[in-house]
Amino acid sequence: MSKKRQKARIAVIKRSTSETKIEIKLNLDGSGKGSIDTGIPFLDHMLTALSKHGVLDLNLMAKGDLHIDLHHTNEDIGIALGQAFKQALGKKQGIRRYGFFYIPMGDTLVRVVLDFSGRYSFQMKAKEKTRAKIGEYAINDAEHFLESFAQNVGMDLHVDVLSGQDRHHVIEAIFKALARSIDMAKQVDSRQSGVPSTKGAL
Repeated sequence: MSKKRQKARIAVIKRSTSETKIEIKLNLDGSGKGSIDTGIPFLDHMLTALSKHGVLDLNLMAKGDLHIDLHHTNEDIGIALGQAFKQALGKKQGIRRYGFFYIPMGDTLVRVVLDFSGRYSFQMKAKEKTRAKIGEYAINDAEHFLESFAQNVGMDLHVDVLSGQDRHHVIEAIFKALARSIDMAKQVDSRQSGVPSTKGAL
């Protein structure tokens, strides 16, 4: 008997405010292809890495009030991307639910642990030296993005920067560890039927 074909886990989100306009198409079961244009080059780089290492297809276009600063655009992309993940995950039937990964980059080591629990919690630990703003995108910007993302997915997300002072390496390691953790958690476990919770719902 052939296995039942899994329903496509695809989401389309459009978010428009007086500050930003964002369009997202997300396929959780893609091949790592990304088409990203946020107007923030470093965030484009990070979201491309998220797509590649999370083995998901992500088309994301954003226009925001970058003539003021990147705060609104960065936050609203986190919100919209979180909504896309929530929509694509649906009822979360059969998913592994939990994901974790370590990423090393030179002297940097980052750990990400997550749970698609349906509840929101976000914790991030990074040394103060890492938080110095260098260039357009700082660790605090990444932290704000991740919190907005986690809140709108409905997930527990823990990010620990265990070592490293290079801002680029630290943020890139965070996004790659997040991607690999997402890939683990979103996978469907053929041994399970229904939602991975004794409560019967997430």
